[in-house]
Amino acid sequence: MFAVTATQLDRHNPLNGLTLGDRPEPEVPAGWTTVTVKATALNHHDLWSLRGVGLREENLPMILGCDAAGVDEDGNEVIVHSVIGDPERGGGDETLDPKRSLLSEKYQGTFAEKVAVPRRNLVPKPPELSFEEAACLPTAWLTAYRMLFDKSGLQPGSTVLVQGAGGGVATALIALGSAAGYRVWATSRTEGKRKRALELGADAAFETGARLPDRVDAVMETVGEATWSHSLKSLRPGGRIVVSGATSGQVPPAELNRVFFLQLSVVGSTMGTRDQLERLTRFLTTTGTRPIVDRVLPLTQARDGFAAMHEGEVFGKIVFSR
Repeated sequence: MFAVTATQLDRHNPLNGLTLGDRPEPEVPAGWTTVTVKATALNHHDLWSLRGVGLREENLPMILGCDAAGVDEDGNEVIVHSVIGDPERGGGDETLDPKRSLLSEKYQGTFAEKVAVPRRNLVPKPPELSFEEAACLPTAWLTAYRMLFDKSGLQPGSTVLVQGAGGGVATALIALGSAAGYRVWATSRTEGKRKRALELGADAAFETGARLPDRVDAVMETVGEATWSHSLKSLRPGGRIVVSGATSGQVPPAELNRVFFLQLSVVGSTMGTRDQLERLTRFLTTTGTRPIVDRVLPLTQARDGFAAMHEGEVFGKIVFSR
């Protein structure tokens, strides 16, 4: 079958390890099944994998990709939940299983004609969502859902700052927050992305690092080092930062004096559960909110999508279709 595979790791030039071509069809362990992939979405996780973050050299070659929507062996339209873990080991939450992994880390990923997954990882795809829209949900949109509705502790009407408008998680945060009744502010370095954030539902958009009109109740942080100080300074006393990524670097100055003096909270968030993915699909069908798709490319042109993400030329999600 045709697949997009990591065949070597290169920290500085990740696309050097990207190989497109034939791979064996997936092996199917007991309790697993296969899905014929109709659409799959690109994530920063895939670029990090090519750099060797979360993917070990001994696991190469590895088919990349976490997200997929397709058809299962019984002909049902499904979305693949990409967290491979045991809810019991995580106290009812598979993301807290110490042995959890994502597709494309230990198990072959979704950038292929077929993918093997545990049966419990299949979520029915609502007919209201296209395969391309559904493919955007399991990583970026599920991450945003958990950040906003599980980890933030906020109620509708609260003010939320989304750093780095343009990325998949950030655009999902803006769309979901707006649909849920939050006052959403966003930042971006570029005027074009700030304008797109407003069109997406943000109440205001600011240049990265700009002084805000007010302090916010929570900051949704995926950028890391480049925005961390601004995130801390933007919070009201008692406010909270929810962190799910650090694309610009993971070692910012902690500014602990500000954290303890203003009694700020810093909360980590990773992915979401299968049940949260199912609730996310219901939220989208009820509200009419839909993922923002930057472009749809055939899987055979996956290298172009990787290059665009590597250069930061993206607003929303890049989707590969078959």
